[in-house]
Amino acid sequence: MHPNKIMTTTPLITLTLFSFFFFFFSFRLHCSSAQTLVTPVSKDKSTSLYTLSIYLKTLLQLSKLHLDLGSYIPWHDCDRGRYNDSSSYRPVHAKTALCKEMVPRAIGYCYEPAHPGCANNSCGFFPENPVTRESSAGDLIQDKFALLLPGPGKRGQPGPISKLLLSCVSSIIFSKLLRGLAGGSVGLASLGRYNHSLPAQLSTSFSSPQIFAICLPSSSKGPGLVWFNSPGPYYFSPGEMDLSKSLTYTPLITAPRGSDTQIYYYYPSPEYYIGLTSIKVNGRSIPLNQTLLGIDELGRGGVKISSSKPYSELETSVFRALTDAFVKEAGGLNLSLIQPAVEPFKVCYAVDEKQGSGAGDPPFPTIDLVLQSEEVIWRIDGSNSMVRVMTKNNVDAWCLGFVDGGDAPRTSIFIGGRQLEDNLLQFDLDSGRLGFSWSLLLRNTSCSNFYVKSTTN
Repeated sequence: MHPNKIMTTTPLITLTLFSFFFFFFSFRLHCSSAQTLVTPVSKDKSTSLYTLSIYLKTLLQLSKLHLDLGSYIPWHDCDRGRYNDSSSYRPVHAKTALCKEMVPRAIGYCYEPAHPGCANNSCGFFPENPVTRESSAGDLIQDKFALLLPGPGKRGQPGPISKLLLSCVSSIIFSKLLRGLAGGSVGLASLGRYNHSLPAQLSTSFSSPQIFAICLPSSSKGPGLVWFNSPGPYYFSPGEMDLSKSLTYTPLITAPRGSDTQIYYYYPSPEYYIGLTSIKVNGRSIPLNQTLLGIDELGRGGVKISSSKPYSELETSVFRALTDAFVKEAGGLNLSLIQPAVEPFKVCYAVDEKQGSGAGDPPFPTIDLVLQSEEVIWRIDGSNSMVRVMTKNNVDAWCLGFVDGGDAPRTSIFIGGRQLEDNLLQFDLDSGRLGFSWSLLLRNTSCSNFYVKSTTN
C-alpha cells in the first residue's frame, strides 16, 4: 500500500511473482514435457534460507523471491522503483469475482496518479513474512510472468507467458516486511496449500496436475531445482537416476487454523503438516508426549515442514529427549563435546580430521522420524543432522542442527531447511501426500546434480 492510499476493511489476495533464474548451471537441461516448468533454488549464505527466481513484467525481468513452503499468495515489493516499469500490470478491482474470493481483503483508494500498489477501488490483501510473522496491506495485481521451460544445453529458455496474481506491497510504509527473508529477496514465492499459491496458479494456467517437487541445495555453490506441474521423472546424475520411482509417501495433513498472525488465524492453514508417531536415535525410541504430535481444533501442535526455518525446531521436552539420546548414542565415537556449544545449538563436537571431514565421517547417530507406521521412516543421517561451524576460539566443530523451540510453541515440531537439504520432496496436492527420498548423498548425488532429460523429440 502506498503512502497516499487509504484502505477500508474487506478482503483481497494476490499471487506472487514466480521465480525463474537459470544462469550458470553445470548440468544439462532438456525438455521433459510442454507442461513441466522449472526454476532454480539458491541458498543464501547469510540467512541459510532459500530463494527462487521468476520472470515478471513487460518486458520480462528477473525477480528473486524468498521461497516459502507455505503462505497463501506471492507478494512483491513495489517501492523503490521496483515495479513502475511494467506496462502489463493490471490492478484487481474490488468488485470482481476474483477479489470476492479473497479472505481477508480490503478496498483501496489512491490520491495520486495510478501505479502498481496505488489504484482506486482496488482489491487489497494482507501478505505476511513467514520468518518474522509481520504482516502488511497491499494491492492485488496481475502481471505477465514466466518460468523456465527446460531446453537443450546448460541454460533453460523462458517458457510460455501467463498471468500471475500477486500482492503489491510498500516496503517504505511496511519496512519490516522484508526483514529476515533470504538475502536479496524483493518478495515472496508462496508454495503453500491455497488456491492462489504459486503451484495452484500454475496448475490452473496449464491445466496440469497440482504436483510440484523441490530439491533444496546444501550450499551456496550450486543451485537446486523446483519442478512444477510434474509427477516426474526427476533425473539426477551420475547415471540419469530417476528418483521419482524411489520415493516413500506419507499423507499430508490439513490443519484447521492458519498462521500465527491474527489476520489469518481463523482460515485453513496453507502449511504442510505430516503425521509422526515416534522419533528414534540409532533405532531406539525417545520419550515423547504424544499429545504434542496431534493438531488440536485451534491449530496448535503437529509437525510442519518449513523452508523458512534454517534448522528444525522442537518443543522443549522433545528437544531435550532428542539431544540426551543423541549424546548418549554418540558416546562411543570418542569425540570431544564443546562447552559451551555454539549458539543457537546446544550439542557440538570438536572435529577430528583423523576420523574424516564429511558430515557422515565419523558416523553420527541416525535420527529416524517414524511416520504413519513403523515401516514408513524418514531417516536423517549426519549429512542432514550436523552443521559445520567455527567456535569463538577458532575450534572447528560439528553441531547437532536442531534448536529448542520453547515450552509452548504453536507448532510442536518444525522440520527445517537443514534437514530438508539434498532430499527430493514431492508435494502431490491432488493425492494429498508427500513423497521423500532420504539424503541424495547416499546415492552419490545431490540436489545440484539434477538433470532434466528430454522425453519428446
